[in-house]
Amino acid sequence: MFRRALTVAAMALIALPAAAQTYPNRPITIVVPFAAGGPTDTVTRLVAEAMSRDMGQSVVVENVGGAGGTLGAARVAMARPDGYTLLLHHIGMATTPTLYRRLPYDAVNGFETIGMVTEVPMTIIASPRFPAATLAEAIAVIRRDGDKINLANAGIGAASHLCGLLFQTALGVQMTTVPYRGTAPAISDLIGGTVDLLCDQTTNTTEQIRGNTVKAFAVTTPQRLPSLPDIPTASEAGLPGFEVTVWHGLYAPRGTPRPVIDRLSQSLQTALRDERLIARFADLGTAPVTQAQATPDAHRAFWQADIAKWRPIIQAAGAYAD
Repeated sequence: MFRRALTVAAMALIALPAAAQTYPNRPITIVVPFAAGGPTDTVTRLVAEAMSRDMGQSVVVENVGGAGGTLGAARVAMARPDGYTLLLHHIGMATTPTLYRRLPYDAVNGFETIGMVTEVPMTIIASPRFPAATLAEAIAVIRRDGDKINLANAGIGAASHLCGLLFQTALGVQMTTVPYRGTAPAISDLIGGTVDLLCDQTTNTTEQIRGNTVKAFAVTTPQRLPSLPDIPTASEAGLPGFEVTVWHGLYAPRGTPRPVIDRLSQSLQTALRDERLIARFADLGTAPVTQAQATPDAHRAFWQADIAKWRPIIQAAGAYAD
């Protein structure tokens, strides 16, 4: 029996592709489908640094921005499935299948999941000139003035765009949406009073909130954040049940060998236990997911559930991007 078990194990090892048996033996690239300096880029660079220490190979970050993250995603979906070209993307992976009617890749079946990375809280903030001091007061103004209120976002498919859709759905009010080409100009115009409101990640807004250059109405988590302890949750502030986070996950092209996926997932889990990564995540107002979430199966289940969650919201809003 023991000899037979050894024989089966040896045959299984021989059956693996040679590349999987020696993986990794050269640098790995993680594609970020957004410009350098943004929150997804920051998260990716921290993960890449920690994974490179575990893998014994360089893990390089490549920014391929444009088209709401779909250009970078396409780059990975069409790459050789050998574990050397990966994608780190946010919640946009759950909304792209509904937002975009025509894509050069399969937005659902074109990837292997490796594991989730983090769930970044969102914040509802306003211009210093906005005539409200609390979320409850802001909701009253929004319901009174409707499309006279300008709601900024960082572009179609951006986390701020999605949070804005959910915010309007929760209130049952349509505001005037003002898309920008990135978060920085949106926040700049918010501070200057050109636009009124923005719902964006703590990785983008914590500095402005702490510096009192914007009004902070709420965080979109069930509990208050240690990094922003004075900011109430949306439920506390007058919008019960309004919860949304921007989760990030790591992907490989479809067809990547399972042993390679498992090695990458193992490395990701190790990276998420790295003390330096945990400390930097805390500075950004977030934290790594649990080890159980940083697995291929848990990641895929969460991703598929989120696709189903966002589909009716996007369809009801008619928010499509051709």
